[in-house]
Amino acid sequence: MDERQHLSRLHHLVAAARFGSLTDAAAHLGLSQPALSKSIRALEAAVGVPVLIRSRLGVTPTPAGETLIAHGRVIEQALHQATQDVARLRDAQRQQLVIGCGPSEAVRLLPAALALLHQTHPQIRVTVLYGLNEALMPMVRSAEVEFALSSVPRTASDPDLAHEALLGDRAAVIARTGHPLSARRQVRPADLLQARWILARRQELERRALDELLLNAGLRPVEAEVETTSAELMKSVVMHSDLLTFLPRELMHWEERAGLLCALPVAAPQWARSVGITRLRRARLRPAAAALAGALREAARPGNRR
Repeated sequence: MDERQHLSRLHHLVAAARFGSLTDAAAHLGLSQPALSKSIRALEAAVGVPVLIRSRLGVTPTPAGETLIAHGRVIEQALHQATQDVARLRDAQRQQLVIGCGPSEAVRLLPAALALLHQTHPQIRVTVLYGLNEALMPMVRSAEVEFALSSVPRTASDPDLAHEALLGDRAAVIARTGHPLSARRQVRPADLLQARWILARRQELERRALDELLLNAGLRPVEAEVETTSAELMKSVVMHSDLLTFLPRELMHWEERAGLLCALPVAAPQWARSVGITRLRRARLRPAAAALAGALREAARPGNRR
């Protein structure tokens, strides 16, 4: 007899002793009375002694039965506790969420969405992994994050990824307030070739957009004095030097309001981008992720942005 049969028959014995009646115990267990009697007899055969005394008034356990019942109740309690522990662990895991987020989206959109999420789902705990798209997209593909909040392409190029645009943003050439070029009413694309630059690497959307801006003006792309994956480093270096960078306006929202950074008036079409959610196409968002996605949609509405 395998362990599962032992546990099942021990459970049947405990129920029989609790009700004092095979008929009542069988009804409680969802068994027929003959099936329960057969299970008890099989247990008696396995241990080699009677475990119940049967009479017209019902059943009572023998000394051997009392011993088995005591162990059976301990096992039942342990199983019940284990089941509760697993359920709590499962519920906790359902309420834990890991997402990726780009620098610009961490400035206003995600904080606003997290505030909304807390109002409706205060039990959800969110871990945010921060980076540019070159780091975020592999996280999405490997399911390290539920989704990424970052720039999304106008045309999907990866069949495994699904994109949902939430809002639009524009990028600009960024300088410190008081930079020599910031005093001009208009900056020509050719003026940018003489500047020093700190930029994202060339595979990033914003860097490619700057290259296109210059190429469309018949100029060569600029060479960066510093390349980095850190948007915070770009902003800090620009604030403390005459280096320029090319970043989404959303990313410098608070620094611009504080008078620390400014967008140069470059005489060229502005580059627009879409901000949104990227997830695995084949995967369905878990409830916690779906709740945050809903909060992001709400926060992205024009009337809710401050």
